[in-house]
Amino acid sequence: MTTRVVIVDDHPMVAEGLQSILETYDDLEIAGILTSGQEAVEAVERLEPDVMLLDLNMPGMGGLSATEIILERRPETRVLILSMHDSPEYISTALRHGARGYVLKDVPVDEVKTAIDAVLSGEQYLCTGARTSLSPGTADGREPLTGREQTILLQLAQGKSNKEVALALDISVRTVETHRKNIRRKLGISSTAGLTRYAMEHGVLQGTGH
Repeated sequence: MTTRVVIVDDHPMVAEGLQSILETYDDLEIAGILTSGQEAVEAVERLEPDVMLLDLNMPGMGGLSATEIILERRPETRVLILSMHDSPEYISTALRHGARGYVLKDVPVDEVKTAIDAVLSGEQYLCTGARTSLSPGTADGREPLTGREQTILLQLAQGKSNKEVALALDISVRTVETHRKNIRRKLGISSTAGLTRYAMEHGVLQGTGH
């Protein structure tokens, strides 16, 4: 079985360098090279990648927002973040958004292959630098909402039903229900009135122009 890999990075040298080395592995096929999060979101259903190597910092839609939407559109794709940033905030946020692994750009390329194999087999993969950075005790008590969850919360707080939210965001009702469940779990709030109150108190409703 050949693994379909898509590389998403706005630096051509990085993308082409990765491509030339990963293509030397018989079990990998580079299905595409993209330069932005928006392109990744638009192409994921067409390219059907098993693994997407995704840069975090790109013009327009960044890697975090892209990860959530990619996984909504094609949940079986494994997202592996490739980044220069080794701060705990970046790493833990990427994992919360659904990334299956996090690899720093200065690792040897054979470690990228190890990471691809790991996430394909269902494991989470952090390179040594990322693991060291993400030492225990970096997370605070309450798990923050991701950008996508804030968008859903905003819609729900305006009194919209799951079906209306699904239509507005062009996702399935089941996806909305999953997000809603995660929001409830993180905030400990189940009623729509409670969600609306939380959104008002935390400025989510004021952020509609964002």
